[in-house]
Amino acid sequence: MSKETEIVRREEIINACEELYKTTSFNEISIKLISEKTTFSRPSIYNYFNTKEEIFLALVTKEYYRWIEDLNKIYNKEKLSKEEFADELAHSLEKRINLLKLISVNMYEMEENSSVECVTEFKVAYGKTIDIVKNCLIKFFKDMNDKEVEKFIYTFFPFMIGIYPYAVVTDKKREAMKKAGIHYEYYSLFEIANMGIKKMLGV
Repeated sequence: MSKETEIVRREEIINACEELYKTTSFNEISIKLISEKTTFSRPSIYNYFNTKEEIFLALVTKEYYRWIEDLNKIYNKEKLSKEEFADELAHSLEKRINLLKLISVNMYEMEENSSVECVTEFKVAYGKTIDIVKNCLIKFFKDMNDKEVEKFIYTFFPFMIGIYPYAVVTDKKREAMKKAGIHYEYYSLFEIANMGIKKMLGV
């Protein structure tokens, strides 16, 4: 099998998983269910992925590369204030809801149940996003020293993990908060990301 053919077939499997994830939870999705959305039999999928988690990790990797495209567009702007950069970065995250959902809920399972090769592919994409965000900070904010840039990076990426659960609140959660007597101000994904980024930038 040629490398090009393998890439096309892997992409079909990943796309089927992505489509399923729009309506089906991570735990409910199985290799069998994914195979039903492709031209492959369930045993055939194992020629490309060892576990369901590897397919999802490949989807997360794909999401990171999609995000990198948007981050590069931000980097290519001539100049941005801290407020403008926060807006741009928050909007780029707003488009990556699958990424935010998966890293907040299922990241540990995906990495633990995937081969070192699959995890490494993911880490390469993850590392590239760190580099482009860091490069944006260096380009746009000459007043930030190396320590401040590193501090932003090590605050921003862990912060990303918590955005989805706070922004996407189910009816059950709303009812439980109400019954528990907890006042909760609901913000959109963009609003939470934007507020957090501005705080990290000292705006």
